[in-house]
Amino acid sequence: METSVEIAELDGELKQLAFALMAELSAQPEAVSLARLCKRLGVRQSTLLRCIACLGCETVSLHAGLGWVDLQQDGERSLLSLTEEGRLVCGAQK
Repeated sequence: METSVEIAELDGELKQLAFALMAELSAQPEAVSLARLCKRLGVRQSTLLRCIACLGCETVSLHAGLGWVDLQQDGERSLLSLTEEGRLVCGAQK
């Protein structure tokens, strides 16, 4: 049985990162590399990937992500962008 992870369920640090990531991605017209986002947000890649697991489209350990962030591979680069639903969520927050 899959359950969805809600932002309210995240711990304080991860919740702040989720909001910062969504804000950063909503300001970008195109996908942004994982490495660039780590640098801009001042976090380690493993921490950002944990956040993406909650916000992304994939199911991890029987927990469905929210489907707001899309993670794609372009060769060796990992690129992140907001899904349509993610853009709607960000638009509703403004």
